[in-house]
Amino acid sequence: MEEEVNLLGLSQDTGTIPEKELEASPGYPSKEDLERGPIVVIECTEEIPCNPCETVCKRGAIVVGEPITNLPRIDPEKCNGCGLCIPICPGLAIFMIDGTYSKDEAAISFPHEYLPLPKEGDEVEAVNRKSETICRGKIVKVRNPKSYNCTPVVTVAVPKKYVHEVRGIRRFAKGVIT
Repeated sequence: MEEEVNLLGLSQDTGTIPEKELEASPGYPSKEDLERGPIVVIECTEEIPCNPCETVCKRGAIVVGEPITNLPRIDPEKCNGCGLCIPICPGLAIFMIDGTYSKDEAAISFPHEYLPLPKEGDEVEAVNRKSETICRGKIVKVRNPKSYNCTPVVTVAVPKKYVHEVRGIRRFAKGVIT
């Protein structure tokens, strides 16, 4: 059954962009590319004037081009998984998947603008786009240099079978880390 969408193109049931639309966007790498190593995934489906991801990518792996309202495209052959595009996206629509992190786990890096920030080694609830808990994960890296302009990038390791679902972590209650 096709998912019903509203006038904004969002799922009537969840308010999220339908999975098929995300996977069909030019910023979504193939399953083969996702399993090859660290690569960014761009879940941008809005044709708005925006190109900081293209500007920050030193390898030319992200192309918006002309007009500036084009959806960003990823060139998997050029993406080395540096992740500089993750914190620069004003729509928080870019994350990175490393399907080669370990034999049993994948690493997912995403922007995380909630305080308190998790710490490396923390056990967390990994969530999907709807903030539903999918599995437990472990924080393996937290990056927040000044160049990220107050948008930390958090990396969580999760079982590989959840790599296509996990898109963040449950935010911690102030003063409470699970």
